[in-house]
Amino acid sequence: MTHRRSVYIAYLLLLPALLCLAIFRLYPIATTLIGSLYSQSIMQAGKDVFVGLNNYLHLFRDPVFWQSFWVTVKLNVVINPLQVLIALGLAIMVNQRFRGISLYRLLFFIPLGVSLPIASILWRTLLDPNSGLINSMLNIIGVGPQPFLIDKDQALWCIVAIATWKGASFWMIFLWAGLQDIPAQLYEAARIDGAGRFGRFFRITFPLLRRPLLFVLITDTAVNFLLFVPMFLLTRGGPSYATNVLMY
Repeated sequence: MTHRRSVYIAYLLLLPALLCLAIFRLYPIATTLIGSLYSQSIMQAGKDVFVGLNNYLHLFRDPVFWQSFWVTVKLNVVINPLQVLIALGLAIMVNQRFRGISLYRLLFFIPLGVSLPIASILWRTLLDPNSGLINSMLNIIGVGPQPFLIDKDQALWCIVAIATWKGASFWMIFLWAGLQDIPAQLYEAARIDGAGRFGRFFRITFPLLRRPLLFVLITDTAVNFLLFVPMFLLTRGGPSYATNVLMY
């Protein structure tokens, strides 16, 4: 088989995926960008007026847009390192071998079996200010009921906790796979040389796990910028736009 023919076959095999990408990704993006240059009215369908960049100028002058922008930035600045660090800690833990590790692995994998909409509804029940389990537990230790999802100072942190609970276990899988690719002989040699746990981590684990960590960090950032479900089901962007991210 000649090189040119193998290239043609490769492109032919890629063609279905490229068509799906063009139809379901590129075409909607192009139509959205074109539509953003027009003023459209539901009452006057088909009578779109070209306004150029006026829609964008109006958007950038809207204080709600900028509040949503900064809420999104704050959410990502907090949630991305938090999810990655917790995922790394869980991956290191499930990679160990000790009695009862199977139970820990099962517990850490539970969030993966729960979809984000179901998880959001579950957490809404747990965080209910009147009958929620978490407030009931706080009441036992003498802490009054907390307005978790209806207080602007607490709502965003609740979203962070819920998204982290769901996301950390997912990213744990990628980091765990990366840990299993590290040869065990390196750790044995480090132990013989007298390296402690922190020494083995920073000299072996972290350097060899940089690529999976970078992949997780970049992908997690993109995913969290698209986070929508918890805000929609729990807070509707409130209270006082405290959880009103750009996607909402």
